[in-house]
Amino acid sequence: MQISKMIPLFTFLVIACGSQSSSPELKSAVTTNHIDGFTPLSGKEKAYYAAAIEPLFRNGLGRGNFSGGILLAKNGEIVFEDYRGIYDTRTRKAIDSTTPLHVASISKTFTSAAILKLMEEGKLSLEDRVQKYLPSFPYENITIKNLLSHRSGLQKYEVFMQGTRSEAYKTKNRKGRTITRYRTIKTPLTFNGLATNRDVLNYLAMRRPALIGTPNRFYNYCNTNFAILALIVEEISGMDFPTYLTTYVFQPLGMKHSYVFSIKDSANYVPSYNYRFSPFKLEKLDCIYGDKNVYTTVRDLLLWDRALYLGTFISAKSQELAYTPYSFEKRGEKNYGLGWHLLVHPPDPTIVYHNGWWHGNTASFKRLVADTATVIIIGNNFNRAIWSAGKMSSVFTGRADTTSLDLIDQ
Repeated sequence: MQISKMIPLFTFLVIACGSQSSSPELKSAVTTNHIDGFTPLSGKEKAYYAAAIEPLFRNGLGRGNFSGGILLAKNGEIVFEDYRGIYDTRTRKAIDSTTPLHVASISKTFTSAAILKLMEEGKLSLEDRVQKYLPSFPYENITIKNLLSHRSGLQKYEVFMQGTRSEAYKTKNRKGRTITRYRTIKTPLTFNGLATNRDVLNYLAMRRPALIGTPNRFYNYCNTNFAILALIVEEISGMDFPTYLTTYVFQPLGMKHSYVFSIKDSANYVPSYNYRFSPFKLEKLDCIYGDKNVYTTVRDLLLWDRALYLGTFISAKSQELAYTPYSFEKRGEKNYGLGWHLLVHPPDPTIVYHNGWWHGNTASFKRLVADTATVIIIGNNFNRAIWSAGKMSSVFTGRADTTSLDLIDQ
């Protein structure tokens, strides 16, 4: 449906439900210059999107205890953004467009792209065994692609590094069929202090926790995969992962407020908060990166989004690999590519996204590639509404979004 045909109906709806005055903090921002490589939006289109999104935000996410930033873009141009809440309750500093927040598992999109970039440069193959780059890695048949697609069978480091492990056992379901289930068993703690990626690898090498399944047999979302991928980037590039992303991604793309948090930054840790705004203290697993620990802003994530659309960091061909679904063991529209969650619901175009959650940080990065539209929301206090707020993408598609993207889709 053409925008020009939708505006009269939408105008009526806005008038009907727009008797409420807008919040004084609300900012419906519109960029004035179009981005090279995108079709520029007309003034009428910008006004339409801004007016369509504002009541959805005001009556949804904006009504609660949202503390963070939100940005919606079409054709690389911002059509709506808003900032609310407190960055640090000790200083009462407010969140604004330059405030970097932890985006948790959205960090995986950067790790995936770094690996694909090294592939384009001929420095690795996705079919390479992990042991080729990390000889102490104790599992022989796990490939880089298995890590990227969460099909390695590795256990989660947030389980085994905390003094627990997963154990498989056989049982019968209601139909009398034998099935495999997993239970958590306590084990002696073997690590204290702040863990690094190298500590995760050393634990695997020394303790060799049992795989939960044969590599490439099934999908199991596991942060260990991306912690190991960050080490591979370090081995090949000869620089630590935070420096690699700063040198090859953040600085070239103009992401001036983005960085990777590591143990070197622990003295400057600013906590995130629970829904009551009680802070989370720095804990033993908080300095592991690759799976998490990118701190950024919604505007910087838009620069990342633009670079993906335009192929200025990794090519369209490499992105096609990343957006290909690899797990079909379970029926349904949810799948996983290489560092990206996918919503596959033919004949509708595939939606590419990643959610995030760590402590109080909650984030959503939803890319409607076929519509060149994006929804970016990041917050520093635990807020489930951030994940469901991605449904505002229906403004761009003209289709109601009935998907449920929640904690398990981080």
